[in-house]
Amino acid sequence: MTGPYDDILDAPRPRHEGHPPMPMEKRAAQFLPFSALTGLDALMEEEARLTEDRPELGEDALLALDERFARLRARLSEQPEITITYFRSDEKKDGGRYETQTGRVRRLDEVNRTLILTDGTAIHLDTVVELQI
Repeated sequence: MTGPYDDILDAPRPRHEGHPPMPMEKRAAQFLPFSALTGLDALMEEEARLTEDRPELGEDALLALDERFARLRARLSEQPEITITYFRSDEKKDGGRYETQTGRVRRLDEVNRTLILTDGTAIHLDTVVELQI
């Protein structure tokens, strides 16, 4: 091979006597990604996060739900176990998501329209879309 760099290809790496070599950890830090717009990734993730619209139940669904709540009222002293699906509003943007939870009922607060489970979870009755006793 004859080329312009043949004389230095096999030469040892030059070292400067006044400066010790940089540790590998610091050398690697030079090449870490740089983000000029801090927080942009989090903002884009938040904007891309999907939410669902609040449900509007039909008359038949509301009647069936009222019937289930009447059965629940009759059994409140037993603290029955229920599975409830409700709509939880999102704090940061319009809409929200459906959540399903199973637990025992502590009480039904008719004044504040809240169902309270034994683990302390409070669910507003206007957000309930399904109830299984």
